[in-house]
Amino acid sequence: MSLEMVSAVSNSSLLQPGFSLLNFGGHVFFFGQKGWPKRSCPTGVFLLDVKQYELKMKPAFFSKDSCYLPPLRYPALCTLRSDAKADEYQYIIHGGKTPNNDLSDKIYFMSLVSKTSKKMTFQCIEKDLGGDVPEARYGHTINVVHSRGKSMSVLFGGRSYTPLAQRTTEKWNSVVDCLPSVFLIDFEFGCCTSYILPELQDGLSFHVSVARDDTIYILGGHSLQNNTRSPNLYKLKIDLPLGSPAVTCTILPGGISVSSAIVTQISDTEFVLVGGYHSDNQKRLVCNTLVLEDSKIEIVECVSPEWTPDIKHCRMWFGCDMGKGSVLLGIPGANKQLVPDANYFYILRCKGAEEDKEEESITQICSQTSSEDPGDSTPFEDSEEFCFSAEANSFDVDDDDTYNEDDEEDESETGYWITCCASCNVDINTWVPFYSTELNKPAMILCSSGAGHWVHAQCMDLSETMLLRLSEANVKYFCNQHIDLNKGLQTPQKVVCLKKQPMKPLRKKKTMKLPTPTKKSFLRRLFE
Repeated sequence: MSLEMVSAVSNSSLLQPGFSLLNFGGHVFFFGQKGWPKRSCPTGVFLLDVKQYELKMKPAFFSKDSCYLPPLRYPALCTLRSDAKADEYQYIIHGGKTPNNDLSDKIYFMSLVSKTSKKMTFQCIEKDLGGDVPEARYGHTINVVHSRGKSMSVLFGGRSYTPLAQRTTEKWNSVVDCLPSVFLIDFEFGCCTSYILPELQDGLSFHVSVARDDTIYILGGHSLQNNTRSPNLYKLKIDLPLGSPAVTCTILPGGISVSSAIVTQISDTEFVLVGGYHSDNQKRLVCNTLVLEDSKIEIVECVSPEWTPDIKHCRMWFGCDMGKGSVLLGIPGANKQLVPDANYFYILRCKGAEEDKEEESITQICSQTSSEDPGDSTPFEDSEEFCFSAEANSFDVDDDDTYNEDDEEDESETGYWITCCASCNVDINTWVPFYSTELNKPAMILCSSGAGHWVHAQCMDLSETMLLRLSEANVKYFCNQHIDLNKGLQTPQKVVCLKKQPMKPLRKKKTMKLPTPTKKSFLRRLFE
């Protein structure tokens, strides 16, 4: 084994506990960032490009017929092939936490449909299930088994929020172990069936499951109810005859009491178990080799790498399988760092240089990365590019199309994610669309006070009708803070003039015409 330190150059906060890595044809893709994706990569899926001692993250794209895939942390995922010996495969993603800490109960199929030197395009499809549909959860596992020419997915374990009927004000968001039911999922017919086995008494989460042919081995895991890490080794055997499936469970000796361990495959029948915890405050620095042959498993302790002092003395660690016998490990950074939630990263290679050639295998692997989630209370700073300095083998990927965040505005300062007023409640980590015209950023409107400044339409309590009217009309708008100061300048509302009826002209009064006096009558009156 070899351990290579990866020195983060900047923006390492994108990789937080709970992320997942997908391996398509030797290319590793990152999925499951903590915050909502930015406009530079709306899919939230990045290619990890290891080249010339640097590790960069390049945005990946979705096809037009893809569904929306939210960033999910601590999901269950595994590969699905059409048959045991097929070369092409796709990933199954179930459950996990959204950036709002909501739990997902959806199942997604993700496949690579187009690959060029500068662009990777995925297709993501949501699957609907009927029958005993598993509830929303995280920290669980999913595997695919093959029996009698058929294949099915097996889901087990995890945690979920306390049911609504049992919640209290003090423990509203508390989590509990899911029931120890085994779910068999037939994606061909879209049905799901649950099984309760007497050997599985306690719920488990953040365990390790390894599948081969028709058998699944479940190792370790943490139980919230008992606050213990199970030392049992469970063997699930699934038989798929023409009728109903048969599921049996056997408890085997030689288990390991561990949670949040990582499994990576180094050969067709050999795996390496890395990391995890003995207890809440004690990491497991011992590595083991798992050998699966002839429907049995053999667990042997192997030589561990030379752990650095930082790894030995840190309280927690996290990571994920990169494929090809490599694991990406992370530990919290020092408090004196400029970025408070920055982490240090290492690449652990469990295969020798002569064994670095990738081997196609029918074995499925599923493991969880960390039972600790300190990031829930840590401010998250999103990033579009993640650049490292590392000694690693390179992938044949052109880096001309790498996103550079210096080419864009800093949205946290001058864009959509500003604090527009004292009562502003728009946050990049918790925002959801409010208006029908919004997609991945909040609607804003310009206040004409002074030099002008932008405010969120939602914070101004604007209705959607009023927002559309203001955007179409050429009028000045003043926010709630400046409307009283600018009443004289505010554009008055258009008043509909009432038509006045014309007044009738006044009738002229009739005057009596006096007879014009003659000269005779005038002289008569004069002498009288």
